[in-house]
Amino acid sequence: MSTSRWIDLDGVVNMRDVGGLPTTDGGTVATGRLLRSDNLQDLSDADIDHLVEVVGVSDIVDLRSNVEVHIEGPAPLQARGLATHHRYSLFRDDEREITAEDALVVPWSKKNQKAADARPRLDDDYWASHYLGYLADRPDSVLGALEVIAQSPGATIVHCAAGKDRTGTVVGLALSVAGVSDEDVVADYVATGERIEKIVGRLTARPAYGEVLKGQPMDHHRPRPETMTRILTVLAERHGGASGWLQDQGWSSYQVGELRGRLRA
Repeated sequence: MSTSRWIDLDGVVNMRDVGGLPTTDGGTVATGRLLRSDNLQDLSDADIDHLVEVVGVSDIVDLRSNVEVHIEGPAPLQARGLATHHRYSLFRDDEREITAEDALVVPWSKKNQKAADARPRLDDDYWASHYLGYLADRPDSVLGALEVIAQSPGATIVHCAAGKDRTGTVVGLALSVAGVSDEDVVADYVATGERIEKIVGRLTARPAYGEVLKGQPMDHHRPRPETMTRILTVLAERHGGASGWLQDQGWSSYQVGELRGRLRA
């Protein structure tokens, strides 16, 4: 995995352009179309200028939960109206509005984790089970995020908190639809591991994440290739691949082609 696609800014540690990845038919993913990132709360003025003026960012897909957004507030790009902001939570409970009791309990808190652990696991792989849960519980949000990428007039940034799990699921589907091999989709997912210590360190200092991250081993957060491999295998076995999953959720072949065409150089 080449690290030349990293975008090094003051306010993020896990942003990269997926452009340049090869496709199985000899093409490439276009640069300046799809970026993946950790949360954007700390972007500096210089960061914002670079993203808008140099990279050409026009749209933000924010995959954070209602509670995260409530605690963290709007990011600078959104607050200044310099890009169109789209919110698509991947958590099932976010189909309802948060209450005062919810407002300080993030989805992965110990309180919510007990309820999550009581649900049937969708896969033996811990993180794969979560990712399959996103697809099962919030296909509407996944479709919405991919539609933004397909229709964006400029570059789209997809982000969550770390830019690993929720972002990895959406970006993995997008790359697969674009024709990127499973091997390279997995490599892009695993690349986040190069900066996992910086990612966790940054999140630990933020109000929505610090308490729950205390005491967790770093290896719990490190992306493993078998996790994304498992997601791609499940998509292939049950739906004929990512494109088939989209069509099984109601997308037309034309919509799938639009996404594919938008991402291709």
